[in-house]
Parts: sequence; C-alpha cells; structure tokens
Amino acid sequence: MNKTIGLTIAAGMLAATLTNSAYATDWDMPTPYPDATFHTANIVQFADDIKAATNGGLNITVHSAGSLIKHGEIKNAVRGGQVPIGEFFLSLLTNEDAAYGVDSQPFIATSYEDAKKLWDAQKPVITELLAKQKLMPLYAVAWPPQGLYTTKEIKTVADLKGLKFRSYNAALEKFASLAGAAPTQVEVPDIPQAFSTGQVEAMITSPSTGANGKAWDYVSYYTPINAWVPKNIVVVNKAAFDALDEATQTAVLEAAAAAETRGWEMSMKETDTQTAVLKENGMTIVEPSAELLQGLMDIGAQMQAEWQETASDEAKSIMATFSQ
Repeated sequence: MNKTIGLTIAAGMLAATLTNSAYATDWDMPTPYPDATFHTANIVQFADDIKAATNGGLNITVHSAGSLIKHGEIKNAVRGGQVPIGEFFLSLLTNEDAAYGVDSQPFIATSYEDAKKLWDAQKPVITELLAKQKLMPLYAVAWPPQGLYTTKEIKTVADLKGLKFRSYNAALEKFASLAGAAPTQVEVPDIPQAFSTGQVEAMITSPSTGANGKAWDYVSYYTPINAWVPKNIVVVNKAAFDALDEATQTAVLEAAAAAETRGWEMSMKETDTQTAVLKENGMTIVEPSAELLQGLMDIGAQMQAEWQETASDEAKSIMATFSQ
C-alpha cells in the first residue's frame, strides 16, 4: 500500500473515532431486580446490542437491584428526566389507572399464551397513557406464573388467615386481605430479611424470584397456583429518545423488539428450570388442591367484579379486546 494512502486512511479512522467519541451519548438505566434475575440479564443484552449497533454512539449503563433509584421511584425519575430510561413492574402504576394492572388481576391470564394475548390488548392503551406523561414504552416481558411460598403447607384459603403476607402492588394487597392475610409491602432485594425478621411469613411471586433469592433459606413449601402472569416494562423519556439521531432511534427500537422476544423465551424457560432449583434445594413442591384453587379463584372473581365497578374506560377496553 502506498504510504501516503495508508497515512490518509489511518488519519480518517482516527478522526471517525474521535468524532464518535465526542458525540457519544451515555444513559444511566435504573432497574429494580438483581443481576441474577433474567429480566436484568435481558436488559444487559439489550444495552450491549444498542452499543454494538451504534458503534458506541449510545452507551447504556445498567444499575440493577434499585442501586441507583428505588423501584417505586423509577417511573417518575424517567418522566422527570433524572434518568432517560428505566425498568419497573408495570402494575405498580395501577393507582394511576387500572389499565396498568390488568395483568395482575388474579386468574385472568394464567398461561403465557393468554399473557401474550393480554399484552397485545394492553399495549396500545398503555402506550397512549404513557405518552401523556411524555414517556414511551420500549418493550415488556412477562414473569413466570406466580406461585405461593409458605412455611407450612397450604391446603385451603383458610390456612392463609392471619399470615403476614408480602405484597408488591395494589392487586396483591387486596388479594391477600380477602384471603384473611395481613399484607406488607416488601421489595425483592428485601425479601430474605423480611422473612428472617418475621415481617412476612408468606408470599406470591415467581419461581425466578424464589430461586434467585434462595427462598429455601426461609420457607419450605412452594405451591404453583399460577395466579397471574405479570410483566416488567422498559420505558424511555420521549424527549431523550427524540434527541437521538434517526439511526440510533432505529437501533434502540430494533434492540427493544429483540429484547421482548428474547425475554418472553427466557421467562418460559425459567418456569421449569427455577421450579426445579427450588426442589433441588429442599423445598417441597405441592400441587394445589382443588379446594385451594377454588377458594383463590373465588377471591379473584370477587376482585374482578369490584374492578369492573371502578376501572377506567381504558382498562375496560383492554378486557373487552382480550375477551374477544
């Protein structure tokens, strides 16, 4: 190669590198769950995909386990521009509008197939609601179906009476109360301590959360009641997204679509894999009795009836579409 041409090419490459570096955008992304949680692993891959697709033009640093911003504050932090992007449990926003919490209504969607159908009905409504807050959803991923963790075997709803019950949203708080339990708000990173100090004695959560939190250290029984299939959602501040150039916006949207597909696949694998981990570590896996399931479904029916009386038109439209 001609020496002059070689030097010219090298200089051009250096200039391109300096230009990319000078205009690189760095985003901090708070998430509520630990690194071992599949949602977090999926987000790390999402961030890596964007970095690769933009040649380092957009770098997203993931801050897991509520280390940057507490779970309940993430949505408003993104809305206010404190951070440009974040992940949270979708039904945490139920108090804003019932449309956000449809997936946490007991025994509405208890399989992945139904959960995906529900998200298809929910997504356009959620998108419109979030747009009013200058937020944009990028993707959502389901948790495995929710099961019951207890220190003793639960054969009927009556066995839950008086137990201190971990809750994480309004629907579960209501569910626990109707079962005669005493709901207590506890975030995922605090679950082990809450059990060890007697703050809670039972919980409904996914096999993923149970296995990642070593539930066998504080409870003995897992009953896969498959009560609901809730979701996490990743949202971006619309102004921050609009500030990106068109190519970077496309990279973000493509990475988000891939993350949603990958995340649901990861979730489905988690159900069996992590239930097996619970068993391998000494927990007793108890198939729910017909009496227990019927009692829980009766509570779900009561909640749904009450929900219909107070839900917004937007929330009701989701259920109407889902039921078609």
